[in-house]
This record gives sequence, C-alpha cells and structure tokens, in this order.
Amino acid sequence: MPETRPLSWGRRYLMCRPEHFRVDYAINPWMDVDSPVDPDRALAQWDTLEQTLVAAGAEVERIAQLPDAPDMVYAMNYGLVDGDHVALTRFRHAERAVEADAAEWWFAEAGLRTSRIVTAGDDAGVSAFEAGDAFLVGGALLVADGPRTDRTTHDVLSRTLGVRVAPVGVVHPALYHLDLSLCPLDERRAIVAPDAWDAAGRATVAAHVPEPLVLDLDEAFTFAANSVVVGDVVVMPAGVPVRVTRQLERWGFTVATVDVSELHKGGGSVRCMTLPLDTVLDSARLATVPQSETGGRRSRDGEELVPA
Repeated sequence: MPETRPLSWGRRYLMCRPEHFRVDYAINPWMDVDSPVDPDRALAQWDTLEQTLVAAGAEVERIAQLPDAPDMVYAMNYGLVDGDHVALTRFRHAERAVEADAAEWWFAEAGLRTSRIVTAGDDAGVSAFEAGDAFLVGGALLVADGPRTDRTTHDVLSRTLGVRVAPVGVVHPALYHLDLSLCPLDERRAIVAPDAWDAAGRATVAAHVPEPLVLDLDEAFTFAANSVVVGDVVVMPAGVPVRVTRQLERWGFTVATVDVSELHKGGGSVRCMTLPLDTVLDSARLATVPQSETGGRRSRDGEELVPA
C-alpha cells in the first residue's frame, strides 16, 4: 500500500462567533424563516466546536460578526487562501455580499493580498464564485460548477492563482456547495457524496481520490462530508453514521463529534464555519499563468482580474 501523507493544510482557521446568527431569509433548502433559532444554544455549540478544534491541535482566529450579516458564521465562504493571497468570494446572493467586504478588510489587516474573481463583461456582477466550492485535491483545485459557482469563473480563478482547475458539476440543490459533498482526509482519501454531482463530476473526483469513503444521499444529509480534518483528527457534526466513523477509525483517524444542530438551520455545519488560513496550492501550480484567448496579461495583486 502506498504511503499516505496527511493534508498539508488544516491547522489554522478563521471563524466567526454567531453573535447575530438567525434565519432572516431562505437561500438554500435547509433554511426556514418560520423555524426559530435559539441564539444561546447556537453560541454554546459554536464555542464547543472552537474548543474541539483547538484541542485537536488547530489554531483559531476570529472575525467579528456584523449585525446585518446573519450568515457570517459560515466563514468557509469568505475566500480561498493560497499562501499570502486570497481569491475573494463573489456571493451568488446579495444577502451575503457584505460578508466579502468584511472579510477583505480582515485579510488586509492580516497582511494578505486579495483578488476579486470577475469574468469578462460581467459589469453587473452576475457571475458567482464561492470558496466553499473549491478544494485542493491531489494535483488540482477541484471547483464546483453549480448553484453557487459559475463555470465562467474557473478560467479567471486559474489565472488569478496560477493553478490547475478541475470542474465538478454540482447538481443537488440541498448539497449546493462542494464542501457539503467532499471532505479531503489526506493525500489519497476523502469523504465523498457522488449523488451531489453530475457524471463528469463523479469521474473528476474519482480520478483525484484513489480511496473514497462513499456516502449515500441520506448519509450526506447528516452533513458528514462537511467535516474538518486537523492532522489525524476528523471533527464531525454529531449524528453522522456509525458506519462512517468506524471506517475513519479503521484508517487510523480519531473522530471527534460536536453537536452543531442549531447552526444547521442556516444550511452549514463544521466545515462551513471554518476557513483554512494555511492553504498553499503548490501541488496544483501551473508552470505559467494562462493568458486570455486574446493574449492579455494579468495582474495578481489586490485588484479585479478580468481578461484584457
């Protein structure tokens, strides 16, 4: 059996304590404006999650939640970090747009460069890229083409970061982000929910994940794939299938479960609430940054990247 190395990232996270978490609108199938949120329970569950990550060996930094950004607790979607450079999210829904601005300020204060992903001719801001749709897996950045990220942004993302992008068609409305159906565990293994993807997407993931732990749709709806790996510890939401935890343990992982059910009311779980800050995309790096079809050059430093 080939030697399996742990992930090169996942020990430093940005999180947002849910001081103002609520469900004011419904932008995914999990959200119900008529289902009340218990704010004290949400805070207590989040605090336990943070403590569990720290106990597993992770470092956690915080960003303050804006009162008018109830979904800001789902920090995974602020942007995609590549060393000292961040490709900022461009949210599909206007309700979350303010979060990208707040995150951009935080990244600047932390000394990180930022770029906005803007496609050619998209002056109206229609094209979307959300960072919960992108994962470094093997030698490529797997990026969703689905409800929250447009295929038209893939080429711009590739040029922005200078990386190889492999598209994964996300087609299930309840598994609307790639991080709800894919959780990299180490360099060979991942938790996957193929029912979330089209046929081409399933083939793409299979080509990059030699040893998958496959979830059926009911198992995926427990948010089992929306987990976080810190070294050899997998932090998962409570209620994930016993079959899944036993397989992880057979592979040598320690499983730590946390009840974050109150925060599931917004459509996210453990991974959605944690943005990895230590991601470096070198294994997907291209030798040269692609040019546009017209040969235009690209700037990378803190500006919108659009074809020349």
